Amino acid sequence: MLKKLSLYQGPAIALLRAHPNAPNNGLLYAVIGPTRLATVKLHSPLFVQALNDQLWIRGSSFKTNSPVRITVEKKRQQLQRRRKEAKRARKVFDEITNIYQPRAYKSKMFPPPLPSANANGAGAANGAGFQEDLNNVLCCPDCKEYPPNLIEEFSSGDMVCQSCGVVVGTRIIDTRSEWRTFANDDQGGDDPSRVGGPQDEFVEGQHLATTVAFSESKAHKALSRTQNNANADKAQKGLMQAYKEIVALCETINMGANVSNAAKHIFKLVDKHKFMKGKPQEAVIAGCIFIACRQNNVPRTFREIFNLTSVSKKEVGRVFKQLQNFLQKIQDTEGEGATGLNTVTNYENTSVGAEDLCGRYVSQLGFKNQQKISKISRDLAEQATDISALAGRSPLSVAAACIYMACHLMGEPRPSAPIAKQTGVSDGTVKTAYKFLFAYRDTLIKKEWLEEGGKMENIPQVQV
Repeated sequence: MLKKLSLYQGPAIALLRAHPNAPNNGLLYAVIGPTRLATVKLHSPLFVQALNDQLWIRGSSFKTNSPVRITVEKKRQQLQRRRKEAKRARKVFDEITNIYQPRAYKSKMFPPPLPSANANGAGAANGAGFQEDLNNVLCCPDCKEYPPNLIEEFSSGDMVCQSCGVVVGTRIIDTRSEWRTFANDDQGGDDPSRVGGPQDEFVEGQHLATTVAFSESKAHKALSRTQNNANADKAQKGLMQAYKEIVALCETINMGANVSNAAKHIFKLVDKHKFMKGKPQEAVIAGCIFIACRQNNVPRTFREIFNLTSVSKKEVGRVFKQLQNFLQKIQDTEGEGATGLNTVTNYENTSVGAEDLCGRYVSQLGFKNQQKISKISRDLAEQATDISALAGRSPLSVAAACIYMACHLMGEPRPSAPIAKQTGVSDGTVKTAYKFLFAYRDTLIKKEWLEEGGKMENIPQVQV
């Protein structure tokens, strides 16, 4: 018995061997003997297996209804039940996976399929009974017309009944073939292609990228940081940051998308040719915006542009002059269309005149008769170019003087102080420029203005 017990390695057998009073049949003694070895775990499968073998070899010496015998028998039955369940599960797994012999899987849940009827209608004679039609037919729930008259509107993503107009389904998937993208798709037409990322002419290389979702956990933050460091392009990152600043500055002074796009393209040319290295980026951006305004005929003064930045007026002016020379050099060396965009092609060095500023300042001052005052002030500014005394004056001061004369002529007088404040010049500058206009009032003021309600006596009198 001791030799047989040596085959079982476990804490129970070790305790039995260590006990000095254990007889040869020490396993039975541990179960029924009046010692502390009865505390051995009776639910151990190893113990039950060892005791079961002992009972079969030497016979049972337990009582018929002994509690220990009942417990051991229950554990033995549980072990047998587990073996049968494992064997049954293994058999089902082998049948499903079919790893031993190649054969067709037979379903034990559904009955075998019924034989299909032949072309002569002999299906009923062969024993084929009723068979349910499992084809799904989508019908209109309102008119219930059969066959259904349903159409798919891909523009709205709905499935509509053409007979009664009821929307049967929403958010349908467009299964039509995709369009291809050609080289002339960047001319402003619609691109029906839905494949790939958005086309951005201001970004080089691939436009598709993978981003990691944001989360508060440290693991997600570390993964997102690693992904950004691995895929980040420093050159493209700097361009994107500059583009954001350009858009923000253009929106601050109410300029359209054409100005911001032209400014971004000019900045891209500067970055591509490695021009303006060492210059403040704010000054370069301000110069690009100012040139874009001139090329798109958007009247903005130099003071309005450099006030958006924290760079000095002198630095912005220096950068602006260098940008002008740079664009002119590209235009001369590489020919027409070298700059890429229509807004920058055939670059010309232009300036903002007083007539370009009158309409915007009249609108900001809030006159009741804005159209007439704006038209008259613009005509006055155009005629003021022939006055030699105003030739060296700033367009801002000339525009302010023309607005001052036009508003008094049409019966909506305004003091010179608010006009000077709106245009950004001093009150004395406006009065000085108006003095030269007043000297030529007979040639500047047209008869049609007087016929439309203007009065010559309303003009403020000054000593010439």
